[in-house]
Amino acid sequence: MITAAVVPVKQLENAKQRLSDVLTPDERNGLVRTMVEDVLTALRASDLIDRILVVTKDPAVMELAATYDAEVMLEPEQSGLIPAVTEAGRLLSAQDVDTMLFVPGDIPLLGTDELAVVLNGTGISSEPEFVIVPASDFGGSNCVVCSPPDCMAFGFGEDSFRRHLGIARTLGIEPVVAKLPDIGLDVDTVDDLIELTAELENRQIDTKTHRFLRDSGIIDRLSPGLLQIG
Repeated sequence: MITAAVVPVKQLENAKQRLSDVLTPDERNGLVRTMVEDVLTALRASDLIDRILVVTKDPAVMELAATYDAEVMLEPEQSGLIPAVTEAGRLLSAQDVDTMLFVPGDIPLLGTDELAVVLNGTGISSEPEFVIVPASDFGGSNCVVCSPPDCMAFGFGEDSFRRHLGIARTLGIEPVVAKLPDIGLDVDTVDDLIELTAELENRQIDTKTHRFLRDSGIIDRLSPGLLQIG
């Protein structure tokens, strides 16, 4: 049984515009890069994942993927997360991959324990399977597992978690929902960044993202918000 992880990554330049009130363009670039590195590190460490496929058109991301032994698929002409994951699913299915795991590049708390929760037991059934991990607010879809890789139609975007549940059932697939806090924390807003930083500081997690936030001085600038959370 072959399982492939798919990580779509947009351009590093001008990424995470919603953080522009607290981070400079270079800081946003650095944050996204280190979050992607932490995601790729976790995927490489999982013995349940056989291949990693990064979907991008950014040369800097392509170079980064190579350092983690990840394959690269060029982002489809039609931009966006739905075309990227859909095309990756078609490609992997044609290559006889049994299971596709989608994770975004901005969930830097991703770890092997939570990956095992979503992957253990998938790909065994003769029927299509769909597992989904919602964002912490139950709005977005922070991880999906499809077996076979092309069994789902995707509906990423606002309120995608509930939309994906409906799509799966329409296709005759009963979705499995896994609420996992580390996968559930993605970083789009300033509040997300403060929450992530609080988790990293409180748990003293040694990751590239944590080191970047500390060494750049961002943690010090966010300290009032961290005190409110604490």
